[in-house]
Amino acid sequence: MSNDQIKLTSNDPVFDDIRPCRDDEVQSELKKIVSDDLVLNSILKFRYPVAYKPFSFILKPLVKAYLSKKIKNIKTIRDFQLIVADFVKNMSEKTTDGVELVGFDRLEKNKGYLFISNHRDISLDPAYIDYALFESKLDTVRIAIGDNLLRMPAATSLMRLNKSFIVKRSIEAPREKLKAFNQLSSYIGLSIEEGNSVWIAQREGRAKDGNDKTEEAVLKMIGLYGRQKKMDFASYMKSLNIIPVSITYEYDPNDLNKANELYQKKANGEYKKDQFEDIDTIARGIREYKGRVKLVAGEPIKDGFETVEELAAIIDKFIWSNYELYPSSLLSSGTDVGVSSQEKEKFLQRINQYPEHLRELIKAMYAAPVKNKENALKNV
Repeated sequence: MSNDQIKLTSNDPVFDDIRPCRDDEVQSELKKIVSDDLVLNSILKFRYPVAYKPFSFILKPLVKAYLSKKIKNIKTIRDFQLIVADFVKNMSEKTTDGVELVGFDRLEKNKGYLFISNHRDISLDPAYIDYALFESKLDTVRIAIGDNLLRMPAATSLMRLNKSFIVKRSIEAPREKLKAFNQLSSYIGLSIEEGNSVWIAQREGRAKDGNDKTEEAVLKMIGLYGRQKKMDFASYMKSLNIIPVSITYEYDPNDLNKANELYQKKANGEYKKDQFEDIDTIARGIREYKGRVKLVAGEPIKDGFETVEELAAIIDKFIWSNYELYPSSLLSSGTDVGVSSQEKEKFLQRINQYPEHLRELIKAMYAAPVKNKENALKNV
């Protein structure tokens, strides 16, 4: 068979620098995590806040030995994701007032889908989509993550174990960027052809102002593999079984930090991110209160568009229409219709604990989906 006849797959070595880890790599990635000083120190600090500093030389080897024993039975990605699913369930019980999942039970088994959702939280957005699929007895997604999240080796290992693949956002040279985008687009397209589902956010970076808007550049990147296959944009994108997903968190664990970033950008013209800020953001999202959470999955987008702009508009309309307007959004937009006095008090307590100069930014963040939903429903 000639090289021209060899069919490329998502497991091809050409994707080794961006792909998730495979089953045969699970143990080596886990060993990296349990040997990482930052991980061990974090566990010690959490479990033994007083004793961890003076006795770390004793405690650290003990914790490492304990973790090493615990990971021995984790042999496959599936084994690891069963633990993650259990973790998401426990986290939700402790930090939410319930998670509502709509539409995922209509999806077919053994079929590859491209899930495109709004982006509010770095790790929770794909984690909840995975959880929804897990609850519907469907396979989990391959998750697109930016290379800005790879600053800590242990975090990189965790993400690769959770089926994350890398979006090379830090490349600036135009030729290299196009090469990276073609590689990424091919990986996404091949994954779906092979029956593996993929999640990617509708935009690069989270919607810190609460305005969920699909970036056309994301869709253009996805469509590059269609060009290689000599398909027009609409035909190729229809073949990807695109499922729009609307994700709502009644309360955003990172609302204060997002508002502060917006404020700093407006006041100083820029915002300088700390080296491990994204990791802290992930931890805060997991740890802090979220109120009610709702995910709504649509049907595969099969018609109604020919251009990038028209496809983006369809995705936006679905996300806006299905975004749940909890009291945090309604009160921020200036209405208390249907909001109980207890819910109002709860919202005001949260807002009033924040610095005064950031309160209006936080309320604007929660209010943005109200206007978007009104616009979407006007144009039904």
